[in-house]
Amino acid sequence: MLMYGLILCCGTVAALLIAGYAMQRRGYRGSRKVYGTVLGMSSLLMLTGAVLALLSGTSFAAEGAAAAAREVSIGAGMGFIAAACSTAIACIGAGVAVANVGAAAIGMVSEKPEMLGSSLIYLGLAEGIAIYGVIVSLLIIQRL
Repeated sequence: MLMYGLILCCGTVAALLIAGYAMQRRGYRGSRKVYGTVLGMSSLLMLTGAVLALLSGTSFAAEGAAAAAREVSIGAGMGFIAAACSTAIACIGAGVAVANVGAAAIGMVSEKPEMLGSSLIYLGLAEGIAIYGVIVSLLIIQRL
């Protein structure tokens, strides 16, 4: 059951990548209705695959994992969720910052090529946001 769910999820992603590449090569410009239908169907397939994978029952190390899972408290679970959220939110923020700063840096470098060094500094500062999120999540996990 686990393998069917994983195959369904991976197959959906692979099919979307292949179809998208083929449509791009042919110059297809679809409508919102086509894109909405494809997004809905792929979401349904991914959800079905995830449910099949999660409802598969026991894993290879079920006995050891079950004993370890019983010992984890609710507070530790919340700590893991907090660590994941800190990394995720910081990485999303870094992505938005790098997108905006990168676009401006490319425009600046195209007009003044000698400004490449200073634009890289600003990109590094924007990328540092993600590193701060990882450090915070490591500190949270260390405290658990």
